[in-house]
Amino acid sequence: MSGAFPEPVVVTTAAELREASARLLRDTGVPLPSLGLVPTMGALHAGHAGLATAARDGNDVVVASIFINPLQFGEPADLERYPRTLDADLELLGRCGVDLVFAPSGAEMYPGGEPQVRVRSGPLADKLEGAARPGHFDGMLTVVAKLLHVAQPPVEARFRAYFGQKDAQQLVLIRCMVSDLNFPVGIVGVPTVRASDGLALSSRNAFLSAAERKAALVLPRALRLLEERAARHEALDPDSVLDMLASERSVSLDYLEIVDPGTLEPLAFNCRHVPFTGSALAVIAARVGPVRLIDNMRLGPE
Repeated sequence: MSGAFPEPVVVTTAAELREASARLLRDTGVPLPSLGLVPTMGALHAGHAGLATAARDGNDVVVASIFINPLQFGEPADLERYPRTLDADLELLGRCGVDLVFAPSGAEMYPGGEPQVRVRSGPLADKLEGAARPGHFDGMLTVVAKLLHVAQPPVEARFRAYFGQKDAQQLVLIRCMVSDLNFPVGIVGVPTVRASDGLALSSRNAFLSAAERKAALVLPRALRLLEERAARHEALDPDSVLDMLASERSVSLDYLEIVDPGTLEPLAFNCRHVPFTGSALAVIAARVGPVRLIDNMRLGPE
């Protein structure tokens, strides 16, 4: 995020977005320019800055969207509580070099109210986070599908969209949707951004007390232990990792799973006592006090 960038242009309608992005792409003077899209729900932090910076480094024009999607909230109260920090978000995106911000209203995104036709996420969304948040991934995929259509470059250009690897299940589902439905966009996963103490950045971290945050550090420690064992081709021994997690009394584990990175299916081989030689993803979710946190770590080679 070095260097000075002008403030991003803010548009609120799909028509304005198409007009502005067409102008920006033509102004590059590049024969086949590229547009990078960073979809967000606002309340941005350094993790989102990592997405925007990756898009800036890889594209001629960068568009970010800020839309709090009501379809992703199970309870109306949760939707109302979600932070609205547009001014701070625009400042962060400007520092990252974002050219254009699409900040639509609910009526712009869903002009007829809640859509009757939605993207169904299928059985892949019934596990892990989907089991804890029924309907969440259907709402997520529906709005991502709309954003990918709306932000599609209106002139000939390459098109990429950027999502964080911290939300591993979300990223897998988006890639499946794009592949299964032939969306003309490349999906780029951006590595998880962590605080100096190792905790994965999340807007939820702000709700942790000092003692709860200290306790939450057992999550990245557990993942790093699995990562180190995988790198040494040792048995992963998840039971000892579960014991580590249980030692923090304020941490209530939801799940710790070692899964295939592409399908999220539990690995078939016995990794408890057999040396690890493959590639996997360790995914974890836990409540720390009142706050539910998720994290993941790649095990073995990409």
